[in-house]
Amino acid sequence: MNRIRAFMLKATVGAVAAGALATSAMTAPAGAQAVPDQARQTYAAQTDRAGLTSDQAAGLQERVEGYLSELAGSRQVSANRITMPGGDVTVAAPGQRSARDLALPPVSNRLPAACGSGHLCLYRGGDTLDYYRCGTYNLSWTGDGTFNNNQTRGTRARFLNSNRTERWSNVAPGTGTASWSPVYYVVPC
Repeated sequence: MNRIRAFMLKATVGAVAAGALATSAMTAPAGAQAVPDQARQTYAAQTDRAGLTSDQAAGLQERVEGYLSELAGSRQVSANRITMPGGDVTVAAPGQRSARDLALPPVSNRLPAACGSGHLCLYRGGDTLDYYRCGTYNLSWTGDGTFNNNQTRGTRARFLNSNRTERWSNVAPGTGTASWSPVYYVVPC
């Protein structure tokens, strides 16, 4: 009997998570594309596989929608990953110290997300911005974090203030800590 109750509870939690994602998708922020039903089901399966409760899945979707509303031209591609002009955003799910795409097979949540060769990665509160194209990009983060400039040796990443003057820069390869509050724009290369 306990196995049946456990199965029913898990099925109910999965259905509630799917409903939470469906409801949040119907109230998508202005400028964001509505999430198709099939994608909502896929995202619900990803959060269920990650062991998230319906409240956690809804909270994660709300954070994803926050990024979607801030990043022009962005699009959700998994339960917690967004493509944007110039790169990707991966939002840390509840219980993750470092963000990992829930569409990928599980790995240790204790390992920081790898920053690919040729990429500039910014980290804050477990979330990752991964830039792999040159350009100038808005940054709406505040607070402290870290970065990994894993671009081609000698490539300068620039961090600009509100009037687009250079606040500081870093030459690849390099890592460090940063206060994101005074940074309004990122120029990976």
